[in-house]
Amino acid sequence: MMNELTALAIEAALQAGKEIMAVFNFDDFGVRLKSDDSPLTEADLKSHQIIASFLKSTDIPVLSEEGEELSYEERKNWSKLWIVDPLDGTKEFVKRSGEFTVNIALVEHQKPVMGVVFAPYLGCLYWGDENGAFKANLKPDWIELSSSLIDSLEVQKLPVKSPEVMTAVASVSHFSKETEAYINALKEKEGDVKLVSRGSSLKMCLVAEGSAHIYPRLGPTMEWDTAAGQAVIEAAGGQLNDWKTKEPMLYNREDLLNGWFLATGRALNIEDYWLV
Repeated sequence: MMNELTALAIEAALQAGKEIMAVFNFDDFGVRLKSDDSPLTEADLKSHQIIASFLKSTDIPVLSEEGEELSYEERKNWSKLWIVDPLDGTKEFVKRSGEFTVNIALVEHQKPVMGVVFAPYLGCLYWGDENGAFKANLKPDWIELSSSLIDSLEVQKLPVKSPEVMTAVASVSHFSKETEAYINALKEKEGDVKLVSRGSSLKMCLVAEGSAHIYPRLGPTMEWDTAAGQAVIEAAGGQLNDWKTKEPMLYNREDLLNGWFLATGRALNIEDYWLV
């Protein structure tokens, strides 16, 4: 059983994924730099337009990385909103690594209650809501299908069995010295630690599915980078907590820049892993 808003967000992510892959298969991505020197491509913009067209029907306001810049005065009284990253991992997209995602989250009273993360190049879809967390691997020809893909998904409930060796996931593009210090502390605590690198929100999805135990992010991210992944992790029984407050990350804050955070899967007690 899938609620209507989850189904809508999944369909929006899948259709946005088609637009992203159409750009991905061209030689020229139309890359330009935003004010913070991060890359912006035609895929980011087309994905945003598709997602916005789907979510408009809900009458729930949308905060998107590529949408209109909204002041806190405009947002502060929103008890419910969508938080969207039309293309998370643009650097990975430009490098053609395939480790980029579409992120769509529904936030109520600052908490992510539903999230969809779709990796179109990999054909890998994750989502989480009040019914639990799930993963579906799309068939190779999914882009050519014109009808809704939701009914044909082969779904696996998360988490799956965790690996025996402690496994930590880290960012491909943002492996800081603080993260290195944390991994060293984790090795002191656990002994053998396997380190897995992934781009975009796939790091959080690995924690949700149980392929990784822990994800320390000791560096900056934005709300649209994490809201959907946090919803999937929490729906799978894990946690994603702010480093300072030691409480679940809250959203639609005045400052959209996230602080450090730690994410753990269902197999770990997060309170045992504030190591540095």
